[in-house]
Amino acid sequence: MSDERMIDSASDERTANNAVRHQYRSLSDSEKADMVALKDHGAAFLQAIDAVERRSAPSRELSLARTKVEEAVMWAVKHVTR
Repeated sequence: MSDERMIDSASDERTANNAVRHQYRSLSDSEKADMVALKDHGAAFLQAIDAVERRSAPSRELSLARTKVEEAVMWAVKHVTR
C-alpha cells in the first residue's frame, strides 16, 4: 500500500497532491454533492460491469465499457470543477 495520503474528492484539500493544476477554486456544497453523486453513479456502473463479467468471462467489450465509464465520470466531474 502506498504511503501517499488519501484525500476525499469532495474536500477542499483535494488539490494538495496535484502537480499539474496550480490554482483551484473552492467548490460550493452543491458542486461537491454533484461531484460525489457522479462518482457514485460511475462506481455503481463499474460494479454492474464486474457482476456481468463474473457471470461470463472477461472481454474486450467489458474492458472498453469500463474505460468509457471512467472517462464519462472524468468529463462530468471536470465540468463541475471547472
